[in-house]
Amino acid sequence: MPLVWAVLTSLKPEAETTAVPLRWLPLEPTFAAYQAVIERGDLQRWLLNSVVVSVLVTALTLVVCVLAAYAFSKTEFPGRAWLFALFVAGILVPPQALIVPLFDQMSVLGMVDTYWGVALPQVVAPVMVFILKRFFDAIPRDYEEAARLDGAGHLRVLWSVVVPMSGPVLAAVGIFTFVQAWNNFLWPFVATADPALMTVPVGLGTVQGSYGIQYAQEMAAAVLGALPLVAVFLLFQRHVVRGVTDAGLK
Repeated sequence: MPLVWAVLTSLKPEAETTAVPLRWLPLEPTFAAYQAVIERGDLQRWLLNSVVVSVLVTALTLVVCVLAAYAFSKTEFPGRAWLFALFVAGILVPPQALIVPLFDQMSVLGMVDTYWGVALPQVVAPVMVFILKRFFDAIPRDYEEAARLDGAGHLRVLWSVVVPMSGPVLAAVGIFTFVQAWNNFLWPFVATADPALMTVPVGLGTVQGSYGIQYAQEMAAAVLGALPLVAVFLLFQRHVVRGVTDAGLK
């Protein structure tokens, strides 16, 4: 229903969005709001920034989480269970509690107002490590032992055996991470003062606060900003469903 309301509101003339009584369907449908948003030029830049940041976060999260999950699942070292419990306990820490220390670290590293500064703090994902470890635990050790008989080490076993068998769950984790990074507002808002680096959520919030609320244009920008997510989900829907099912069953 919210998505339907957003689309219908974006097709209304601005005066009609606040008319009383409110109407679901526009009396005179128009694409003026979309035209205004596109001509303003900011949205294209926000979309590019969101794509860059979301791709960086997704790629780094997959690499880090796969390595961490493999280490917790397939290797033996002292205190493994306790360390994994401590790592997963990060789920309980609210992101808002980490804003100040993360910003201090990014400032020291000179990464404020950079793509890396926006992306790196979003890479830590205990939930994704938990999901991947659960899946890796269910992979029979016979495959690993066969690879080790051929002289494979941990990295080769991971790349040649575990990763190919984990395609669906990796796709699901990648899509969830991409969507989460795309929709993240708080950290990109804190980490970027340069308007040229604003992502879609930050840009929409800034425009709303600076110029007052233009409901039709806000809804048009929100719809345009959501289109890439809809496209990604439609393209990878089968993989996401299969990945979630496999992770749950295993």
